[in-house]
Amino acid sequence: MRDAGAIARDIWYGTDAVAGVARFVLTPFERVFGGIVGARDVLYDAGWLASHDTAIPAISVGNLTVGGTGKTPVAAWIAEGLVARGAKPAIVLRGYGDDEPLVHETLNPSVPVVIGADRVAAIEDAARRGADIAVLDDAFQHRRAQRVADIVVISADQWTPVLRMLPAGPWREPLRAVRRATLVIVTRKAAPDAVVEEVHQRVAAVAPSVPRVSVVLAPGELVGATGSHEALSLDVLRGRVVRAIVSIGDPAAFVRQLEALGATVHARVFPDHHTFSQAEIEGFASGSNADDLVVCTLKDAVKLRHGWPRLAPPLYYVSQRVMVERGVGGIERVLDDLVRTRSMTSPNAG
Repeated sequence: MRDAGAIARDIWYGTDAVAGVARFVLTPFERVFGGIVGARDVLYDAGWLASHDTAIPAISVGNLTVGGTGKTPVAAWIAEGLVARGAKPAIVLRGYGDDEPLVHETLNPSVPVVIGADRVAAIEDAARRGADIAVLDDAFQHRRAQRVADIVVISADQWTPVLRMLPAGPWREPLRAVRRATLVIVTRKAAPDAVVEEVHQRVAAVAPSVPRVSVVLAPGELVGATGSHEALSLDVLRGRVVRAIVSIGDPAAFVRQLEALGATVHARVFPDHHTFSQAEIEGFASGSNADDLVVCTLKDAVKLRHGWPRLAPPLYYVSQRVMVERGVGGIERVLDDLVRTRSMTSPNAG
């Protein structure tokens, strides 16, 4: 039986008649959801819902859609940039599953990760741990915590000409919400240039004063996921049969990346944030031939590595590099401003 996430993706991105009818049926619910979101924003803009000061300066890295934009690697990249500038960031996130905190800990081992649904309280915890700036992963809609900058991530891989809100589409807020942003980052894994340009044009039309940059979430190398940390060049994918196990927000973009590198991909897709049972892990491992390359994302590797059978073919994850394509000065300015703000306002700034 197909999971709810796969059914939702079919409705949101499908081009057949069934998907079109489903979106039409869901339109009244979409309007109700949009009305609730709009009313909430009005209450915050008018000050009737309060935004609270935080113990240390905070920057939000969020999105307008449900999953798959590259928000987590971008947030980790922002934290890395702050460390390079002498800051002491902490990653603060709600923690919908075990995967995102473990990904951050893998990418930035020296950066503390603080989990809490109450972001204001979690930022206080980060300050007690010695952080002088908080990077809020997935908090653009969490307006209760004040921040000095808001970065919004929009995926070109998931872009559609008609933008539909939940439940008829993946959008949490309408595109005009980017007017609240300090910076918009357009990400892509496999989307063509024309789609990236369309995203930029649409954002510029609704928020002309908000700066925009483009980044590629590019595959780096294959890294051993089960303890060896052996690194292989991506060249080994060319002409190979690849068995991929994927539980991320946009599995299709990951598969397209592997195919672009010359692999023949057979993917087993699970819902985003899926918790793998030992039976699922062993079933996938036993179905892989010794000559196959078995790969996943880092988000999956942190959940699979402890249960991967010792005699199974080795498991690798595809590392991702964040590479700026356009507007490099925009992100540099935001990070420099953040470090200056932190040095003036954070009690832990050294």
